[in-house]
Amino acid sequence: MNFKIVSYLAPNWFWFYEAVAAYLGRYLKIETQIISGESDPLLDLMRAQDEFALAFICGLPFIRYDQMVPNQLQPVVAPVMGSPRYQNRPIYFSDVIVNAASNLTNFADLKGKIWCYNDPGSNSGYNLLYYHLFQSGYAFDFIGKAIQSGSHQRSIRWIVEGKADFAAIDSTVLEQELRDFPELSQDLRVVDSIGPNPMPPVVAKVDLGAEYIHRIQSALLTPDAELLAAMEKAGVQRFAAVQSRDYDAIAQIYYLVMGNG
Repeated sequence: MNFKIVSYLAPNWFWFYEAVAAYLGRYLKIETQIISGESDPLLDLMRAQDEFALAFICGLPFIRYDQMVPNQLQPVVAPVMGSPRYQNRPIYFSDVIVNAASNLTNFADLKGKIWCYNDPGSNSGYNLLYYHLFQSGYAFDFIGKAIQSGSHQRSIRWIVEGKADFAAIDSTVLEQELRDFPELSQDLRVVDSIGPNPMPPVVAKVDLGAEYIHRIQSALLTPDAELLAAMEKAGVQRFAAVQSRDYDAIAQIYYLVMGNG
């Protein structure tokens, strides 16, 4: 069986997804292969979803794909982070960051400033920022200029380098980047936090079959010592079972933003 896994999430977590893939190989006694998706996940799913068995994916492209092509992908689990802010739930936040040397101290200060985002298909980096504008009573012309960076990690660097004034970053990605490069903590300030939001899921192709998907879920709910070590390094406390309806709120936010844009 060619058990291919694809990650559409931040590269600074790819080592962890490799650990998950290796564990599934040990548990299921199969050979696994994991790759990093190089294109827009929604477009890639439409083009080549038959080419993989599992995917690590942002909740927004998953729910959009599921609405266009129902019942082909099934959420299996999502990570639960260990920090108290995550309330022992499979959630994350979108942290709005600025350069620590700037005079920007709250969200209102960002009016007219340069915003950088990873990509327009991102819930944490794009969709939630616009939703926050709407919820806070700001017009969409609040943003002075918007530029696409291509990744959360590049957005973080652009804030540090002064190429942009603010960005909305998946809190788990930001925390991992600060673990990898602790010196960045002195250059960044979080001025707002949007959420909580449903954690990006691991999704499986439905045609794997209910029994096989259940085995995958059971495996990830009962990690071995090697995977537990990787989880501890990533700040992951456990995996939690998730379902499609857990991501309905993301769809509601997306269509609210689209309807008011």
